[in-house]
Amino acid sequence: MLDALTVAVSVAALALAAWCGFAFTRNQSTKDWHFIGMAVVTVLALVQLVVGIVQLARGGNAEEGTTIFVAYLLGALCAVPAAGLMSLTERSRWGSATVAAGAVVLAVLEVRLYDIWTVG
Repeated sequence: MLDALTVAVSVAALALAAWCGFAFTRNQSTKDWHFIGMAVVTVLALVQLVVGIVQLARGGNAEEGTTIFVAYLLGALCAVPAAGLMSLTERSRWGSATVAAGAVVLAVLEVRLYDIWTVG
């Protein structure tokens, strides 16, 4: 895996969490700009999924197993879009809180992905 990409996804996810958390504190629902931010973070997670699969295809080895590594990659890809869809159903400040929580989950998944790839 590319360490720089993992850091980029994590930083983008935490920035999105802070941004949506700020909207939550201001009693605002998710706006179009938040969804653009979610799209950027999701594209980064998609790039990471592709890079991870290419690394595995080229003979890379996830120390804790290929299946769990791919499962975490797919979970990381789905975390923010799932939170975004849930925020559409809750058009209050709690929608922003949901996206912030989903972005924090993505950042935690990134740490775990790094551990799965490099342990040993």
